[in-house]
Amino acid sequence: MRTVGVDLAAEAKGTALAVIEWQADAARLTSLHLGVADALIVDTARDIDKLGIDCALGWPDAFVQFVSAHASGHTLGTAVDGAAVDGGMEWRRTLAYRETDRRARAITGRWPLSVSTDRLGLTAMRCAGLLARLAESGFDTDRSGSGLVAEVYPGASLRLWGFDTRGYRADASARRQLLALVAAEAPWLDLAGFAELMVASGDAFDAVIAALAARGAALGRSTPPAPEHLEQARREGWIALPTGPLRDLVA
Repeated sequence: MRTVGVDLAAEAKGTALAVIEWQADAARLTSLHLGVADALIVDTARDIDKLGIDCALGWPDAFVQFVSAHASGHTLGTAVDGAAVDGGMEWRRTLAYRETDRRARAITGRWPLSVSTDRLGLTAMRCAGLLARLAESGFDTDRSGSGLVAEVYPGASLRLWGFDTRGYRADASARRQLLALVAAEAPWLDLAGFAELMVASGDAFDAVIAALAARGAALGRSTPPAPEHLEQARREGWIALPTGPLRDLVA
């Protein structure tokens, strides 16, 4: 099995891609790239089993409905899809978060970034184009995670595997310490000389974690959408959060 992790940014700069090859009881990081454009992601996807993308794959249904209604001339106080548009904070939260974000908060205790209201939206626009290119190349890009692509969340995956993630994105020394703990927990993972790049770049680090999370999604060892949320997940996306320890990836 081969899994790919992509730490996606709004531009190629800041985007990293990692490829892990899996055996029955071992795994090897075979490539790790920085400054990755869409073309390389699509090309790499041609011979893999799962592609984990660290980015929201869609927007909240309520947000999409609101923007569409607003463009059609609805004003505050008008009901949109049965919900009163009052502009208040509680109402705005229904537009800010997807069903999978609410599920992630219930599991991890933290809200993911809002694709509607945070700068993540710029990256999600790029991701929409990337999904279109993958679909044009014949790949199943079902946003619920049933096809080639899985939405992953490296920071949450690390926390669910039992690691302290404080400061790792911004601090190379924190990444070095965290990587040592990950390596101790996963002696079966051969980083093949890429450890220093992971320490130097938070993007590279997260791409590798995304590739690990993609393995969990490929094995069915991640949170699926409940049946009643499946159609919504196919529009909004669904975060594949680990359901077991890191060692389960080779069990």
